[in-house]
Amino acid sequence: MTPQEVRAFFEAHWTVRQYQNFQMPLEHLETLLFAAHRAPTDATAQMYSLIRLENPELRQSIATLSSNPHFASSSEAFIVCADVYRLKSLLERQGYTFGHWPAVAVHFAIGDAVMAAQNLLLAAEMLGYRGCWIGGVLSALSPISDLLELPEGVFPFAGLTIGLPAEEPKFRPRVQPELLFHTDKYHQPSAEELDAALERMAPITARGDWAQSLARYFATGGSMETREGLLRDFLGEQGFSHVQNLDELFTRAEELGYPEVVLRRKGAIIEAWIDEGRIAHRGEGKGATKALEGALEAAEIVARASE
Repeated sequence: MTPQEVRAFFEAHWTVRQYQNFQMPLEHLETLLFAAHRAPTDATAQMYSLIRLENPELRQSIATLSSNPHFASSSEAFIVCADVYRLKSLLERQGYTFGHWPAVAVHFAIGDAVMAAQNLLLAAEMLGYRGCWIGGVLSALSPISDLLELPEGVFPFAGLTIGLPAEEPKFRPRVQPELLFHTDKYHQPSAEELDAALERMAPITARGDWAQSLARYFATGGSMETREGLLRDFLGEQGFSHVQNLDELFTRAEELGYPEVVLRRKGAIIEAWIDEGRIAHRGEGKGATKALEGALEAAEIVARASE
């Protein structure tokens, strides 16, 4: 392909939520899965699973739970999962003990999942289909996980629907490239550049106010604050226990025999002390959680040494 053809291909990208009633040929489906299968992966681990939704009742249930009806109407629909369960099973099969790296698991498993699913979407667009990434699964993580019988170590990152569009193409603007692509160091946007971005993106909303649209999700009182609690709880249930709040850390301190916890700011850092009268332990970090974790780690090292 020429550079002009590549640009034309990506210029034609648009997200679709209304689909024709069309059964995708098996050869096309297999091609999409082949493209996903050939995606890059960290350390050869392939920490993802794509769950194809075939059963109409299951599709409708997930459509209802996620408030995205096109789960039921698209030619193909998938739940894109981050997955370290299979990796753990492979290691244990050969007699290895699976390590404890839940935060790293989230980092790399999401990366693997996104690269595979985006490969699938690009292949679909090459064949003339269109699709839609669906973040709405985040609002129903536990019930969707139950329906899909996901084991510990697997969590649904997003949905993805594919099909032939039953709606007219919509141009979706993007903020100016210089705010997204940086050279050598991060470019902090000026007030004028931020205003220009708001103006560029205004047509994407019905009221012409992109900031108002973003605020419904990301500002105080927005839906992401609700999703934050749901995601933290669900990740904990699925074995990604790095997601902790201060209440949990205070409980840990009490269980270790340190009833007194002190947090204070020292310049740019937070300092945490846990004290049981005879001995105290200190931790520090840019935030209270990191500081308290450091103090608890010091206490746990002492506890293990005295066993």
